[in-house]
Amino acid sequence: MTSKNKVNSTARLIEVFSAIQGEGLNVGTRQIFIRFAFCDLRCYFCDSAHTWNAPPSCQIESSPGLRDFEVHPNPVESSTLLAWIARQNLPFVHDSISLTGGEPLLHAQFLAEFLPAVRSLTSLPIYLETGGHRPESLAIILPYLDSVGMDLKLPSVSGETYWPEHTKFLQLCSNSKLEVFVKIIVSQSTVVQELERAALLVAQVSEDIPVFLQPVTPLAVASLAAQEFSSVVMVAPTPDQVLEWQVLMKRFVKQVRVIPQTHKMLHQM
Repeated sequence: MTSKNKVNSTARLIEVFSAIQGEGLNVGTRQIFIRFAFCDLRCYFCDSAHTWNAPPSCQIESSPGLRDFEVHPNPVESSTLLAWIARQNLPFVHDSISLTGGEPLLHAQFLAEFLPAVRSLTSLPIYLETGGHRPESLAIILPYLDSVGMDLKLPSVSGETYWPEHTKFLQLCSNSKLEVFVKIIVSQSTVVQELERAALLVAQVSEDIPVFLQPVTPLAVASLAAQEFSSVVMVAPTPDQVLEWQVLMKRFVKQVRVIPQTHKMLHQM
């Protein structure tokens, strides 16, 4: 029992920092980001391939937004992470706490302990950014979340296929009355039939769930990890393609918005 509790009370992190959210429903808001290590997906377009595995240490910002990182060893205990968040949480600065990665749900047991404590400490809403393919892990922490941004992976763009898991995941979010939205990365390789299937998937859960089409924004220098994994070149879609896809999806869901990866433009990676 002691060994199991010890495992659950630690997590492997990449970084903790303060920045402007660049994607989805919360775009433009200021968040405290907790970036977790590990991901069980290998999306072609990933701009965070350094999170696929856990480094021996993590970077913790000393002053919110200044990128004055300290280096600390992994794994990190819940009490230590709480202390770092308390240091970040200056009055009237942040709108929410973002759980990102990697895939945060790979740390579901840790989060089940950590989230009630961080909510009590900060009173900030908790936002989960996820690949949307681990509904069983989501169920563990649903009571502690305020909003969820679910990536819906198009096989033609991501190389990943999780249609049944996405459906179950989105239904869980909808049933719990969470604020939820769906983000879909699109590129010139997007297959139109997959977009229609994605729209139908969302509509079958609720046509009121907002969908964000996010044109891929290739980095000037791709991460070495991503280059090693895939030779697929990501090319942004044309404006005409995006307009056509938006019209197509609006046949099924009420809100379809197009927002580029603004955090890259603002250098808020």
